[in-house]
Amino acid sequence: MEFNVAQLMKERVGATRRYELHDDIEQMDAELVALDPLNGEVRLLRTPEGILVTGTLETTLGLVCDRCLKPFARQVEIELADEFKPSIDIVSGASLPVLPEDEGNQVDEHHILDLHEVVRQRLLIGQPPHPLCADACQGLCPTCGKNLNDGGCDCAAEDADPRWAALRQLLR
Repeated sequence: MEFNVAQLMKERVGATRRYELHDDIEQMDAELVALDPLNGEVRLLRTPEGILVTGTLETTLGLVCDRCLKPFARQVEIELADEFKPSIDIVSGASLPVLPEDEGNQVDEHHILDLHEVVRQRLLIGQPPHPLCADACQGLCPTCGKNLNDGGCDCAAEDADPRWAALRQLLR
């Protein structure tokens, strides 16, 4: 996911390059469990200030259900639309000022555009906050811990707090 953009930086505004990505992202982040390589296409467009990267990438992530704790796989698709600005002027070789908001999206001093951090952030943000293996997941029994998706358990019904008796009567 690294691209040498020296030649593209020398071209006119509007020049483009297209690249197919098939990268293994297994070691990208400890929080991400990638089951498949990252696949997709990116387009690099020369802008007056740098390089605009657009594209759609997809992979399969391994997640753990918040209710039943069962591992499952989910297909994830991310959209890229980020502008990368150079840290070195391509013609003179002089250092260019770096604004704090541009620090993560920079073309380095060797004219390498690195998408690793942008992709990592998109994948982390794209994960659901409470992943569920299915919308109808019943979770675990709070008493014995049995997965209720595999069938009911033999636990005795827990005695309810007597202060809720009046409300229980309304439900009947």
